[in-house]
Amino acid sequence: MGVSQQRKVTPYEAIWPGFESYWRDGYAIVRGFFHRDEISDIAAALDQLYAEGVAHGRCFRHGNLFYNVARERAGSEPLVRMVQWPSYHHPVLNKVRLDGRFADLLEPLIGRDLKQIINQVHWKALGSLGDFAWHQDSRFRRPAEAYRNLATAYVQTGLAIDPHTAESGCMRVIPRSHLRGELDMDCSKKALGTEMTDDALETINFSSADVVDLLLEPGDLALWSPYLVHGSGKNLSDHKRRLYINGYVRAADCDRGEWAFRRGRPVPFGPRPAIVHYDDLHDRPEPHYPAD
Repeated sequence: MGVSQQRKVTPYEAIWPGFESYWRDGYAIVRGFFHRDEISDIAAALDQLYAEGVAHGRCFRHGNLFYNVARERAGSEPLVRMVQWPSYHHPVLNKVRLDGRFADLLEPLIGRDLKQIINQVHWKALGSLGDFAWHQDSRFRRPAEAYRNLATAYVQTGLAIDPHTAESGCMRVIPRSHLRGELDMDCSKKALGTEMTDDALETINFSSADVVDLLLEPGDLALWSPYLVHGSGKNLSDHKRRLYINGYVRAADCDRGEWAFRRGRPVPFGPRPAIVHYDDLHDRPEPHYPAD
């Protein structure tokens, strides 16, 4: 390759050793990806988003925007567990997902032309419905024909808004489990709200001895493969545990999702939302409360 044809080395490629560990272990961490003052602004946006979910009092959808709201028991206060695609609604969160640091970081992994198929916030309220069973994200990439080359074309990212510790229900991973591709895991129950169990690991020939806690400080960014086995438990700490997740895919390998970057430059939302996971988007785009 001649000098004039050499690809420009991105800032993160030049200083961050995590690319090798990402491919080897199925996950990696970038410390201090966002600054503390930026995280403070994001946290304020998430507080507003949470209050909106509580005000709805139940699950609510408007196009791709979806509030997952539950109650621990009848008569208890609503708990917002997750909001999908808040970036249609909140400019602060939309600005984050299109931040050029993501383009620079991901270019050596999946290129410069990227779509986005995950944009969501996860909350873990103190001591309540916060479990996420052992799973692979590949189980959610449906229809399968729309998502090609998952192992090499897709990267999930999670930005820590609060400390992620063992006590606060941090993400737990099985390093190198991604190397075995899609595993025969039990998908009969929803992952959200179901506890992690040793039995689930044993059925795929892993054990609790293989587990690593993904410990993060506010502003740290985790990256993981769609085939990485992972989960998380309850928040037993004295503080919130929030994670802002953005999943990116090489555009040529995905028929769904919103454009995020073309040639490394951010792409704003178009006039018509793209189908991601909500198949009835164009038939029922109006605000509504889905049936329980």
